[in-house]
This record gives sequence, C-alpha cells and structure tokens, in this order.
Amino acid sequence: IVCFIGRSNVGKSSLIKALFSLAPEVEVRVSKKPGHTKKMNFFKVGKHFTVVDMPGYGYRAPEDFVDMVETYLKERRNLKRTFLLVDSVVGIQKTDTIAIEMCEEFALPYVIVLTKIDKSSKGHLLKQVLQIQKFVNTKTQGCFPQLFPVSAVTFSGIHLLRCFIASVTGNLD
Repeated sequence: IVCFIGRSNVGKSSLIKALFSLAPEVEVRVSKKPGHTKKMNFFKVGKHFTVVDMPGYGYRAPEDFVDMVETYLKERRNLKRTFLLVDSVVGIQKTDTIAIEMCEEFALPYVIVLTKIDKSSKGHLLKQVLQIQKFVNTKTQGCFPQLFPVSAVTFSGIHLLRCFIASVTGNLD
C-alpha cells in the first residue's frame, strides 16, 4: 500500500490519474472543485499493490479528517510509503507542517512530492525546491531525502516517481 496525502486542491487525484494512466483498472475521478475527495479512495494496481487517495486537509476538509487519516496511518502495517504532496507554487504551508509532524510522530517513511510545477517559473520553482530541501534536511527524520517535482499536466517527473513507487512496492522486475 502507498498513500497520497496533501492539502485540498494540491492535485492528489490528478497525480494518481497521471501516474497510473497505463493501468486501466485505476479509474480516478478528478474534480474542478477543491476538497472533492471526502473519503479515502482505494485503487488496486493489478495484483501488485494498492494506492490510497486521502481526502485533502485544510480547505473543505471532511470533519472526521484527523481521526480517519491518523487512525489509518498509525495502524496500517503494510503501508510502504506515504507521498505528501506540496503545491510547488505556494510551498510548505502550516497545514502541510502538521501533516509532516504526523508522519514524523508515527515514524512513517514518507516522500515530499512537489505538484503543479508547470504553473511556476523556473526561478520560482528552484527557490521553492531549495527551501523545501533545506526544510527536509534540517527538520525531518523520516522523509526521503529526494524531492519529486511533478506535473500531472505535462507529465514532467511522472516517470521517475512511477519508478520510485515500483521500487518501494517491490515491483521493479
């Protein structure tokens, strides 16, 4: 199991759709309205592993968000990796910091994925990457040291992230 978590409107569903566009059984509905995912959505990727699309936190988050997500993350022993999505345009927000602290507290192996890189200038993106990399290096223990900048629109960075997921789920054959 791998799960995707992030603020409302960070592009979780779009990213999952882009990542598994080659897996016809993974049918992800993407909404124009932020905060559309209200429950955890589970997608089986063939016989290999399961992807969990968590509801977004922050704007329009479901009321039982904390209980639902915290319980799931704490008790799921077969969770291989948590992918924490951060909007590359705005960087790490207060709500992201709370999610990061939760991953750290439960000693979950997690990865920061920078979404919407097609919406930033190269200079702005570089500034965000350096800031977030510094944050990862100085303020986290369980975070994978490599950031994954991606765009669900241009598919930039998608292949690399797909390979990383295949690696952590033991499907690189």
